[in-house]
Amino acid sequence: MEEHIIEVNSWTELQDALYHDAYQPKLKRFRSSYIYRGLHSLKYDLSSSLNRLGESHLEPHLLRNFRKYSQMDDDDNKSIWNWLAIAQHHGLPTRLLDWTYSPYVALHFATADFSQFHIDGVIWAVNYVDAINYLPDQLKSIIYAEGSHVFTAEMLDRAARSLEDLKSLKEDDFVVFFEPPSMDQRIVNQYALFSMMSNPDTQLHEWIHAKEIRSFKICIPAHLKWEIRDKLDQSNINERVLFPGLDGLATWLKRHYKDIRKEDHE
Repeated sequence: MEEHIIEVNSWTELQDALYHDAYQPKLKRFRSSYIYRGLHSLKYDLSSSLNRLGESHLEPHLLRNFRKYSQMDDDDNKSIWNWLAIAQHHGLPTRLLDWTYSPYVALHFATADFSQFHIDGVIWAVNYVDAINYLPDQLKSIIYAEGSHVFTAEMLDRAARSLEDLKSLKEDDFVVFFEPPSMDQRIVNQYALFSMMSNPDTQLHEWIHAKEIRSFKICIPAHLKWEIRDKLDQSNINERVLFPGLDGLATWLKRHYKDIRKEDHE
């Protein structure tokens, strides 16, 4: 589908954009079928950290050694999908991309780094329900039987126990959206889920635009970032909540007490 870009110039316009296409006529409710990903630069696409590494053939070696050296309990029985989620959570390059059901959490990530407030940011939104149409039959049947729209590790295990199994389910590339286990409060508070391509070399933004999947991008102009940031902080959408612990607290306080008036004289 053709890329849909939403330009905003005020906080008020942004509120409408965040809930674009959220109304469900059949339910008569505002129940969005979109997930959101916020990035501090408009230039960023939906490349995974494994895509950016440029060495997708290293994926099994990265995962094998992560499992070997992690010294985690019950490692023999842990699903590969849980291992992928844990690895992504701790910064290992994987094929996964982080998403959230909350447009405001995505807005946080688009405005979290005040050193990048001189450039435009972006929020990507993808309709995860539309993506079900492109799943292999084995995965479709599991989704329909569960009455769900996204997978858990346990659901994925019923059809595929490995990355090789997943790719073999269908010749054409497809995307899976799945919710990670609640490893810590960070996952819970960020209302998080992941996307995963069946082929690690396929980039999600290119795949989406080649399919009948609704998506849009909200451009976050640089001149709005401080206003957005201050209003999010006052709404308690900040690192103190989204990254529970002393690191998150310190990051939030560092930004909260930054005196931007000094920048006017530089």
